[in-house]
Amino acid sequence: MKFTDGYWRKRDGVTALHPAHLHDVEADATTLTVFAATRRVHQRGDTLNAPVITVTCSSPMPDVIRVTVSHFLGEQPKYPRFEIAHDDAVRPVVNEEDATFASGRLTARFDRSEHWGLTFEAEGRTLTSSGWKGIGVIDTDDGEHYVHEQLALSVGETVYGLGERFGPLVKNGQSIDIWNEDGGTSSEQAYKNVPFYLTNRGYGVLVDHPGRVSFEVGSEVVSRTQFSVAGQSLSYLVIYGPSPKEILRRYTALTGRPALPPAWSFGLWLTTSFTTSYDEETVTSFVDGMAERDLPLSVFHFDTFWMREFSWCDFQWDSRAFPDPPAMLKRLKDRGLRICLWINPYIAQRSVLFAEGMANGYLVRKHDGDVWQWDRWQAGMALVDFTNPGAREWYAGKLKALLDMGVDCFKSDFGERVPTDVVWHDGSDPERMHNWYTQLYNETVFDVLRETRGDGDAVVFARSATVGGQKFPVHWGGDCSSTFESMAESLRGGLSLAASGFGFWSHDIGGFEGKPDPAVFKRWVPFGLLSSHSRLHGNQTYRVPWLFDEESVDVLRTFTRLKHRLMPYLFGAAVKAHTEGVPVMRPMALDFPDDPACAYLETQYMLGDSLLVAPVFAADGDVRYYVPAGRWTKFTTGEVVEGPRWVRETHGFDSVPLLVRPGSVVAVGAVDGRPDYEYADGVTLRLFELPDGERTVSVPGIDGTTAATFAITRTGAKVKVERTAGPHAWAIELVGAGEPLRVPATGSQAAIG
Repeated sequence: MKFTDGYWRKRDGVTALHPAHLHDVEADATTLTVFAATRRVHQRGDTLNAPVITVTCSSPMPDVIRVTVSHFLGEQPKYPRFEIAHDDAVRPVVNEEDATFASGRLTARFDRSEHWGLTFEAEGRTLTSSGWKGIGVIDTDDGEHYVHEQLALSVGETVYGLGERFGPLVKNGQSIDIWNEDGGTSSEQAYKNVPFYLTNRGYGVLVDHPGRVSFEVGSEVVSRTQFSVAGQSLSYLVIYGPSPKEILRRYTALTGRPALPPAWSFGLWLTTSFTTSYDEETVTSFVDGMAERDLPLSVFHFDTFWMREFSWCDFQWDSRAFPDPPAMLKRLKDRGLRICLWINPYIAQRSVLFAEGMANGYLVRKHDGDVWQWDRWQAGMALVDFTNPGAREWYAGKLKALLDMGVDCFKSDFGERVPTDVVWHDGSDPERMHNWYTQLYNETVFDVLRETRGDGDAVVFARSATVGGQKFPVHWGGDCSSTFESMAESLRGGLSLAASGFGFWSHDIGGFEGKPDPAVFKRWVPFGLLSSHSRLHGNQTYRVPWLFDEESVDVLRTFTRLKHRLMPYLFGAAVKAHTEGVPVMRPMALDFPDDPACAYLETQYMLGDSLLVAPVFAADGDVRYYVPAGRWTKFTTGEVVEGPRWVRETHGFDSVPLLVRPGSVVAVGAVDGRPDYEYADGVTLRLFELPDGERTVSVPGIDGTTAATFAITRTGAKVKVERTAGPHAWAIELVGAGEPLRVPATGSQAAIG
């Protein structure tokens, strides 16, 4: 929210209090509290009728400082709150005399002179600061109250994150409200709003407020990032990196690391699409058609109309289209498929669950006690109240019955259309519950999957999220159009979400709205298969490739099999996302923060630590991408590209720029027909521009543990690899200019040169 009219004036109807100077300091072993006078205090009389702003510093873990800015302290605590971890071993250094608070390498320093100022420093340099009129306590003529903070932006500083946003990747110049909405991928609205950002200056900021947070990133004061919330208090955490990956490691340590999705979920998902006409015969024809064309398929998804119209959600199969669901599911599973069902948290009035939920108090109510209802989406629909433990158990029980029938996972759609004129079972504040609702919803679904199927075999396909939502993967990008422009906006959304701490992300291959031109579909396929998760899905039209042209079949086969061969490498990246919080798919700026050419790149990305992917957004195959410094190698041809430089190429539909970072070892599997296999058995270690020295490379098993370990030593032209643990059959391949040199191994050692 903007409060100013230009640089000097406030907007009409707005009055503001700002700290004028530090008046007093109090400290104990864990906190530093500063009392800031809002006008100059020269004598005792100046303290009369003079509001005071209280600023408190504390720390939940090393290198993280929480700052709480308060005006009136008499507000009752409001819930829900973000679930933020606290390290009991953290030992901040509090200096009352100097008005400094240090946690690990990060220090908050208050100005003790006549001027107000708060500076954040780390390892001898200033990260950011809150200066004159940075902190503001706002009152409006309408009786509304807000607190804002403004943190300085340095020259050349770029801001990333704030959830899955489909506009420019760099957020400078944007005004963003953190408020979950169902607005598609072509608007400023977002399904996944996260009040967290990071910058290329080595720090991130999490605003600890689950409701509406307004951000003006260099758009109100162009040299500052402003954030504000309603009420009398604002709390935010500054997280020191210094690198973007380190920032994300700490942020996810605070808010939760993603679960490791099962290996089978990385394969190709095919759906019925949304409003298409389908029944068991349609489903069988799709599965048969994929098999006949030698197209590997891992998951079949039934979208909304697996249930009868006007009855969503009652979790009952439409018997007209699916007369014997258990038998059908068994036939599909006998073919090696996993099954996913569409669900949402809305209960239509015609659903058999409506009366049951109403009678037991499981549905959200209005202030007069009536069930909250409207006619959007489903006639007379109500909303499950997940703040009620009984409602969560009731909802989970319906899902468990489907799991017992043979279902493997759920697409947990929606969760954004959450009203604020309601009363929640646990007394939660409605404004705070609007965004937080999706966390309770997806947690309920994920927990029943984990309880039923066990750790390591739970996965959802979720649309909405907020802080902590990354714990329940996977998330997909929502309703995009079937155009190259929408393909690009989907990528921007995924990269923005990755910079917000989400490790796994997907999107609808070919686009959701409309039927894609065959060229759009074929260009979208490699982008989809070179994402963490891959799904064919549409609205009113099917997405089986033979409906576009025969070349689409070939393109889909090529890249599905490529992804399967890359699974030892990709699942290793997934394990890293699970254990460290570093996303599988991420912006170039996260890996190359010191390369200014990478700061604004939003049409290419890193897939894991070693692979650069540049999707083609043109029917004629014209693509332009940037290669950072070093000798990069094209994965499929072995051609070396020397960076830093821009490259322009033309690609056929069966090709996409896929480059390997110099100094990489990419583990390639021996199986291309499925994503879940013993990755170490027959693995080939492909070595790219390795420098002299020693390194250790691990290959994961499908349970996330280490299945094989290799010690690699390079000395000049000689490369020696020793298997210290793992399978008997493996190989090494030295890739560079010319034909690759491949050496198979059946023992513990292999060498080249």
